[in-house]
Amino acid sequence: MTGNQTRRKIVAILAADVVGYSRLAGTDEDRTLARLRALRSDLIDPTIAVYQGRIVKRTGDGALVEFGSVVDAVRCEVQNGMVDRNAGVPAERRIEFRIGIHLGDVVEESDGDLMGDGVNIAARLEGIAKPGAICLSEDAYRQVKARLDLVVGDLGQQNLKNIAEQIRVYSLEVGKQDRLEAASAPPRLSMVVLPFANLGGDPAQEYFVDGVTESLTTDLSRISGSFVIGRHTAFSYKGKAINLRQLGRELGVRYALEGSVQRGGNRLRVNVELIDTETGNHVWAERFDKPIRRSLRYAGRDRRASCQSAGHRTGRGRSEAGRTGAKPKFDGSLFPGHASRK
Repeated sequence: MTGNQTRRKIVAILAADVVGYSRLAGTDEDRTLARLRALRSDLIDPTIAVYQGRIVKRTGDGALVEFGSVVDAVRCEVQNGMVDRNAGVPAERRIEFRIGIHLGDVVEESDGDLMGDGVNIAARLEGIAKPGAICLSEDAYRQVKARLDLVVGDLGQQNLKNIAEQIRVYSLEVGKQDRLEAASAPPRLSMVVLPFANLGGDPAQEYFVDGVTESLTTDLSRISGSFVIGRHTAFSYKGKAINLRQLGRELGVRYALEGSVQRGGNRLRVNVELIDTETGNHVWAERFDKPIRRSLRYAGRDRRASCQSAGHRTGRGRSEAGRTGAKPKFDGSLFPGHASRK
């Protein structure tokens, strides 16, 4: 469209908003903003892209998103991901969303913005949704009731603010069944790789040290069945004093990997620790010292091979320790240039 052209179309509209954002920001604005930005980059925006949604606009702590179908809008909802992120986090510090979904006629402006009753209804549905839940209009629910396996509550006819006619509303509460299943399932491999410390004191080496953290995050995330916190979230903790038990609850992860890197002369020295965030105990720790040329030569091969090995060990670490009384061994080749010991 060009100039002042507009057009009408029927689309699925998703409106989302953070519950109690003002209270969260008033308590700790910097941390709340950092967590919200991390959620957008690690969870919300990638999920929207997978289901071919278009972010029409952000509304501070919320967003308005357009989808080609209600099925995609419902499948895209991020509430299940938020259940994992909020596991163990105190109720007063959780980031929870309310979501409203409506199928209706809208007017698309020349700049891509959407206007009309379709948008207004989605926003009003979001306003009456419970924290962590989704409200669907009857028009939206009709499109998905036979296509998706949903547990839905009928809220009946509702008077929505500034909407002339009553609208029948359905509520989808997310995560209840998932939590029941998770309680009986074995713990999965869930981890955050915290930014490694630069012990050399040379600011020019900061890029190299950050690269070690990013490479480990990428390779560990490729392990089948793993859940690894994205680098944007991990780097929001850089340079901060961290309570690892609290960190585990905030991010919903079982393990934290942290360490330090020091380049001295022609050698690379790395210290690394894997910590159980539930207990605060070290699962394993290692220190190694290798020539830089050798480290860089074998970095990719050794790191990829040992990430797979480390992932399997971490996933079954608790059961092995219970049977043998020993901690799982650490494969140091997880890091650049470290040869496996015989």
